Amino acid sequence: MGHTVGVLIAIVSSCLGGSAVAVTRYLAGNADPITLAILRWGIGFALVLPAALLMRAKWPPRADWLAVGALGIAFFGLFFIFYNLALGYTSAARASLALSTLPLQTMAVGALLGIEPLTARKTLGVATAMLGVFTALATRLGSAPPGAWRGEAIMIGAVLCMAFYNVWSRRFIVRSSALGFLCVGMGAGALALIIAGVATGRVEVLSSFNAAQWTAGLYLGIGGGAAAFILWVMALQRTTPTLVANTMTVNPIAAGLLATQLVGEPITLNLVLGLIAVFAGIWIATTQGKTPPAPAPP
Repeated sequence: MGHTVGVLIAIVSSCLGGSAVAVTRYLAGNADPITLAILRWGIGFALVLPAALLMRAKWPPRADWLAVGALGIAFFGLFFIFYNLALGYTSAARASLALSTLPLQTMAVGALLGIEPLTARKTLGVATAMLGVFTALATRLGSAPPGAWRGEAIMIGAVLCMAFYNVWSRRFIVRSSALGFLCVGMGAGALALIIAGVATGRVEVLSSFNAAQWTAGLYLGIGGGAAAFILWVMALQRTTPTLVANTMTVNPIAAGLLATQLVGEPITLNLVLGLIAVFAGIWIATTQGKTPPAPAPP
């Protein structure tokens, strides 16, 4: 039951993350990658911090702060700079397809580090969900923007950062709390981004935003930032990294649906078929006959 609850939480988080891809694509022509990351995580941290204080979240022990902060800078800082950069080259749907390689990369990293063993059923579930993503986006992959391959290559490389974040996070979350861990990591990432933005003068572009752009930016911080990642670390607290990462295959579907409204990217019947395959893959990976208990963090 614990695994199922964790996966359901992760699905909601991935839907929010997918919608954030489309919103980022909408803003990408008006702001650079660092500014977009500052907008998302500055607002996100401004919401997560008071929530952690009000709920009396258990903070990471002092010995973990350096490692948790480094994870936060690598993920909320470095990963999302490359994430935003990728969305400047390619469409929301194609970027999300590259982003949905996360389950495969997380499964490989978890096995490589000896934290989460591979199983045949889990591998089949991930493969089925990935097939669903390709099915959903098959008709639109041929109409790529010029230089789109650069964005997809950047996104695939950046996803490796998130795979390590997923796998390494659990050991720190169990020694604190999901919200406390998230707050410290997101705060470190947001601070590093703000310092970089002020030093380079890139935050000045925010003064030129109109009402629609600010509305989109607020959604990035609230929905795609605070809410999505509170749910993500809650999911990591309840189930294994690969099962959480497998829900990322929902991300392209959500991105594609919203992108049709924001930037006019077309929608096809393949989305319905792909969505069915995605949820079938998640079900296969989640409902293993006898799920071994997650190994204790080292």
